[in-house]
Amino acid sequence: MNKVIITADSTCDLSAEMKERFGFKIVPLYVNLGDDSFKDGEEIHPDQIYDYVAEKKQLPKTAAASIPDYIEFFSQFTKEGFDVVHFNISSTMSVTHQNAKMAAEETEGEGKVYVVDSANLSTGTGLLMLDAYDLKEAGKSAAEIYEEVLKRVPLVRASFVVDQLDYLKMGGRCSSVAALGATVLKLHPRIFVAEGKMGAGEKYRGNIESVMVQYAKAMLNQNAEKIVKNRCFVTYTKTDAATVEKVKAVVEESGLFDEIYETMAGCVVTSHCGPGTLGVLFEVSE
Repeated sequence: MNKVIITADSTCDLSAEMKERFGFKIVPLYVNLGDDSFKDGEEIHPDQIYDYVAEKKQLPKTAAASIPDYIEFFSQFTKEGFDVVHFNISSTMSVTHQNAKMAAEETEGEGKVYVVDSANLSTGTGLLMLDAYDLKEAGKSAAEIYEEVLKRVPLVRASFVVDQLDYLKMGGRCSSVAALGATVLKLHPRIFVAEGKMGAGEKYRGNIESVMVQYAKAMLNQNAEKIVKNRCFVTYTKTDAATVEKVKAVVEESGLFDEIYETMAGCVVTSHCGPGTLGVLFEVSE
């Protein structure tokens, strides 16, 4: 049985510490600022996006990793005899997954590549990667890991609350009228991921710190009986530290999780959601 390596595209939003700790390898997507293209997380970081939007009054463009990118990326492992279990952002959100699948068929070496459509984004994908790591440590083959994580894809609960609707408005995901109304009424929508697509859920009212606490409590209460208690993520874009700490305190005080990971979203999520976005992500049982 070949050795197994777990990889993903950069939208998984895992911290450098987590990538090193679990041995995850990452292929970057691209973020384009005007005519200049940068590798997500390697050549560009979120603060540069905020500066660009403030100056240009428009969003960056994001682009998938190409088929040649993937062939080069996968081959470095398969030539060394590794089987690869690779995770992508939802195939309904990007052609990255399709490119990875096509590249897997052309990758050189003795190893085989298994490409997982996470049907998710950000650390929703990260949760599945950690499931794969647990299975790898239990001695499962790449094929067995692939089959098992596919069963867990629908069990991820990924959602987040947006502070400002400016980025969603510029990206065409929210009308100017809706954005103005939400701002005047101090409404903050919960965005969730289901069946690989984003949708809008509850709208919370009040100052953002209060809203984030309301949201975290609601998500935990609604899912408490089915939550898988091994881990969860608190993931956010540029957010006031006190707000993050209050949300983490809510999660810790719930006693529902063995481990709570705090991560900052990368450039792709930042480009679409803007600052002040925060989510609590976890898995549920069947």
